[in-house]
Amino acid sequence: MNPVIGQCPICQETLHVTRLHCRNCDTALEGHFSLGRLYQLSAQQLAFVEIFIRCEGKINRVEQEIGLSYPAVRARLTEVIEAMGYEVGAPEPGPVSEETRREVLAELSDGTISAEEALQMLRGKD
Repeated sequence: MNPVIGQCPICQETLHVTRLHCRNCDTALEGHFSLGRLYQLSAQQLAFVEIFIRCEGKINRVEQEIGLSYPAVRARLTEVIEAMGYEVGAPEPGPVSEETRREVLAELSDGTISAEEALQMLRGKD
């Protein structure tokens, strides 16, 4: 079987899956299905991801396996991260302090903020 591709070989736009088929029972599903972020990668980027995973994310092992320097491996990793639609080096929102948590819950209890707003604040998002 041929591998699934995520980009049109003609115009490079994202391909959309519209039909799934089971070869065992001949069931077919039609609709719009997402391929996921990994299918946004080129064949070369996907090969790099496979090596990176096989090396357990250890850049020094990736360097040895593909014969590139640390900066070159890091540049490829950055390229993959961006191709998947993530921001490189974006900090994860940290947990809020106990004091902030209490203030948010008090505001929620008073009705000055909605449950949705409280949830966002507790997740560390403004």
